[in-house]
Amino acid sequence: MIAETVCSAVSAAGLGIAAVTAYRKRFLAATRIAAYSLVPIGLVMTGVVEWLADTAFSLTAWAGFGVLGVAWLLFMTTRVVERRRGGTRKERKAARAAAQPDAVAPAASAPSLGQGGRPAARPAAASRGDDDFSDIEAILKKHGI
Repeated sequence: MIAETVCSAVSAAGLGIAAVTAYRKRFLAATRIAAYSLVPIGLVMTGVVEWLADTAFSLTAWAGFGVLGVAWLLFMTTRVVERRRGGTRKERKAARAAAQPDAVAPAASAPSLGQGGRPAARPAAASRGDDDFSDIEAILKKHGI
């Protein structure tokens, strides 16, 4: 009963302040103040204030809030441990897969296949080199050089 009276008084005072603000030609601010001042009376009319008053004096409700607090504390503790360990199981598995060596080392100056692959490529380049020079010779002859 007392909570409803207080909420009604707060709403009435807020509407009075909104009227004074509107009188000063600050209509946007007056509308905002009126909106805020109607919230307490709306909560009274919907029954939320009565429910909150009943909850505030209920031992069962406070025990429920305690259980919710413990659940929140456990959740936050697991998040802290998870961050220190490096994430969830799926994230750790992805990190391990990314840490495996690739076919080519990222910082290597030569291919990871080593020097064994280079000599095989040289004879093919030599045969192509003759063709390249013949093309060049033909171009030079064409221009009279």
